[in-house]
Amino acid sequence: MFPLGVVVGTHGLRGDLKVRPSTPDSRSLLAAKEVTLRDKGGQLHTREPARAVPQKGNVLLRLRGVETIEAAQHLVGCEVLMRYADLPDLDNDEFYWYELQGLRVVDRTRGELGTLDELMVTGAHDIYVVNGRFGEVMIPAVGQFVLEIDLESGQMTVDLPEGLVSNADEV
Repeated sequence: MFPLGVVVGTHGLRGDLKVRPSTPDSRSLLAAKEVTLRDKGGQLHTREPARAVPQKGNVLLRLRGVETIEAAQHLVGCEVLMRYADLPDLDNDEFYWYELQGLRVVDRTRGELGTLDELMVTGAHDIYVVNGRFGEVMIPAVGQFVLEIDLESGQMTVDLPEGLVSNADEV
């Protein structure tokens, strides 16, 4: 199951849930035909969205059968999940984070940098956090630096400028 976000509150009187997406610019929840809610006890509840609309960085999600604020209140704190197979298709140059996490990252001039461990979302662009022989390396997720992503071989090829990798001469 793919984590889409967390129910952080309710909105209005018709049972809308305010969901904070795991990835701010994700549109997956807006296209979901089915979602699964995991409550604090680990119980799973599968529901069909009646509507999902963006609102101030969150998503307002209304579920079929949850039509009052009283019915929605107990869902606050639930994690919202979606089956991987149900995720919308992406363009050829786009990837889901779960596909990238763990890739081996290789720089054209320095060789292997390490493993892609974390994604930081910023206002300007995402940042890939790689850990390996140079310690922690933060790579802007832009075409200028990321040359190729090959999921079959499990490798991301980058071309980083001088100064982005610290202690490169000492290792």
